Amino acid sequence: NKLKFRFVLFDIWFSSKENMCHIKVTHEKDFICALKANRLVALSEEDYQNDRFISIEDLSWQEENMFTVWLKDVPFPVLIVRQVFVNKDGSTGILYLACSDTTVTRELILATYQNRWPIEVFHKSLKQNAALGKAPVRRVTTQNNHVFAALYAFFKLECLKMKRHLNHFALRAHLYLKATRVAFDELQALKAA
Repeated sequence: NKLKFRFVLFDIWFSSKENMCHIKVTHEKDFICALKANRLVALSEEDYQNDRFISIEDLSWQEENMFTVWLKDVPFPVLIVRQVFVNKDGSTGILYLACSDTTVTRELILATYQNRWPIEVFHKSLKQNAALGKAPVRRVTTQNNHVFAALYAFFKLECLKMKRHLNHFALRAHLYLKATRVAFDELQALKAA
């Protein structure tokens, strides 16, 4: 394909050794992905060849350090960084990221990985709020129409989001509440008649 990109970004669900090798070895591209804390790494190529591994969380992490390591069963080195953040509820979260390009900075890895979040929001909203996957259609024309309608609905939600300063899920809840009230009022009018 002729798309130009520097990194393939993916989360923990897709951070298998097969995916990493497929991207780096087969396609000769670099990736940034999240890793689980118990993922095993070797600190040197010699440790890798002698099967001496430790988990990522057991590395001697400091505030902003990075490690060049060999993930178990992954035949090339990766750069690993850790990001510590505070959640809205006050709890602390830790995110471990691996990058197959060992020449980049920590800041570039963190900033690049953050670029995938709006795409996650887009996919989630397209599926849950615009009902992309809920079309009982079989013909190509009707499938195309449904995809177009879902994308158009997402576009309309984006316009409302900017106008009302609410996210898609809050807008959806507001619309459902309004529709329920109108339906209830109509039901009351029918009962009274």
